[in-house]
Amino acid sequence: MGASAVEIAGPDATGATDLFQPRRRRILRVLLGNPLATAGCLVVAFWVVLAIAAPLITPYDPITSQDAYNTLAAPSTHHWLGTDDNGRDVLSRIAYGGRATLGVGVIVVASGVLIGLVLGGIAGFMGRAPGEVIMRGADVVLSFPIIVLAMAVSAALGPSLLNATLAMMVVWWPTYARVVRGLVLELKEREFVTAARAVGVGEFSILWRTVIPNTIGPVIVLATLDIGNAILTVAGLSFIGFGVPPPNPEWGAMISEAQKYPDQWWLSVFPGLAIFTAIMGFNFFGDAVRDALDPRTN
Repeated sequence: MGASAVEIAGPDATGATDLFQPRRRRILRVLLGNPLATAGCLVVAFWVVLAIAAPLITPYDPITSQDAYNTLAAPSTHHWLGTDDNGRDVLSRIAYGGRATLGVGVIVVASGVLIGLVLGGIAGFMGRAPGEVIMRGADVVLSFPIIVLAMAVSAALGPSLLNATLAMMVVWWPTYARVVRGLVLELKEREFVTAARAVGVGEFSILWRTVIPNTIGPVIVLATLDIGNAILTVAGLSFIGFGVPPPNPEWGAMISEAQKYPDQWWLSVFPGLAIFTAIMGFNFFGDAVRDALDPRTN
């Protein structure tokens, strides 16, 4: 019974500083040595900085600044990305629209991770009955396409940025819950969990302090790859009228409004490029994170 807390806390608790230095160096080496990861980080950083610093960078208000003499104007030195049918600057609207599109995407994925960790951990660790209830609920949500179920929830709540976020949060957690449950089912049979039980550590303490931290790596990989899907979903909801309502700027809503003017190519091309590059940036970075956290990577 002389086992110390360090000996029972799991594989990540023993000599953490010494054990993780080589791993941290390997992860940084893989990330910095991957040109796609570097490109992805730069693209993501560009859009994040543009969205956050939009009031300082863009010369016009995205809603109230309307140039009646330059409606549907092509890109020029006065309006670098042109103007829309109300004379509003497209560049300003894209910069401010990134706040909605990127912000909702990150918030939805973060909430999916948190809910998935809690429900997946309980389902995998606390016995058959809780696990069956949680997993059957996840199966019900997963039986519908995400965009369709998000549309239904958003339609019931009404079109708004907050309601679009809540609608996506409702449908985004099951994938993470299933992944975490599978990891927990394997981890709870490991020797460090058995040792913790032997010295009287409570079940909830074992789950949240020992088992769940060892599921974080795969969940982080899934989350970084999933942000692109969330961005595409929120843009899709706004495109079909269930997301951010006009005149508020949002990339998907801007493409929807551009359908009325097919000859003014800049109205749809630039928001579309914003969505495309942001998704590709997160996907490149997610692939690099997956490689960096893979123990088989040299």
